[in-house]
Amino acid sequence: MEELFAGPVAELQGRDFLSLADYSRTELEALLALARTLKVMPKDRQREILKGKTLGMIFQKASTRTRVSFEVGIYQLGGHGLFLSGQDLQLRRGETIGDTAQVLSRYLDGIMIRTFGHDEVEELARYASIPVINGLTDLLHPCQALGDYFTLWELWGDLVGRRLVYVGDGNNMAHSLLLGGAMLGVNVVVISPEGYLPQETIVQKARALAEESGSSIEVTSDLAAVEGADVLYTDVWASMGQESEQAQRAAAFRGYQVNGELLRKAKADAVVMHCLPAHRGEEISAEVMDGPQSVIFQQAENRLHIQKAIMAALMR
Repeated sequence: MEELFAGPVAELQGRDFLSLADYSRTELEALLALARTLKVMPKDRQREILKGKTLGMIFQKASTRTRVSFEVGIYQLGGHGLFLSGQDLQLRRGETIGDTAQVLSRYLDGIMIRTFGHDEVEELARYASIPVINGLTDLLHPCQALGDYFTLWELWGDLVGRRLVYVGDGNNMAHSLLLGGAMLGVNVVVISPEGYLPQETIVQKARALAEESGSSIEVTSDLAAVEGADVLYTDVWASMGQESEQAQRAAAFRGYQVNGELLRKAKADAVVMHCLPAHRGEEISAEVMDGPQSVIFQQAENRLHIQKAIMAALMR
């Protein structure tokens, strides 16, 4: 079992997982390899990896895939997941994040948090003495993005030089795909309407990382940039907390739907991705989502495997 955690993975023990940009390309690739190993390893062998360890899972936002995949993942690794609703914790009654982090560090072996402000996750990590995993913030969604690149790595074996085109809101998903692609040598294009482009600080960070890896980063509102895509990726137009903007966003994103017509502009063998949940008929057509080029549900499954790799590397 120890051979699983040799090399670059050995250096990850005790680390936080807040952003893909916090890790080197070698470290990210080591996590991809570990996820592949865990995906096929007999479950009775996995149960020794985090035997007796406990993961606290703080949820300030609703979840399907994040909660189920982390809870099942820690169980399959031999540990226990403890669901901590934001409404149940004393955070809602004025206890500071720093105090909460110090208390939980004395009970748990790791913390996963899914919340709104990225600053909350950074503060939690600053005060915690155990690994903190970013399950999602309004700024970043690193577990999802790494799981997505794991899916593509499974399909192709090599990500370098591939062209991933994201069509939709310049949100946390776009940000993490930009950073992860820049680290792993993927050419990433984000196509968003004016006013909904990704944050410039993230774009500049991704471009700096891309210079090192030899990849490219492009941000545009022109759908012609779909041409040559190996991957066509989309997400909901209005994320959690933006429900009041639904009608406004639907108008702004009209024409940016991933459908059969748009897919035909990509490479003939391009794959389609969506981080889910999907609003069928809005950002993606059912025809494409259920079509032969969709790997959407393979993506969803791989959240489990990549998060098991992250927990195993950080919490063992």
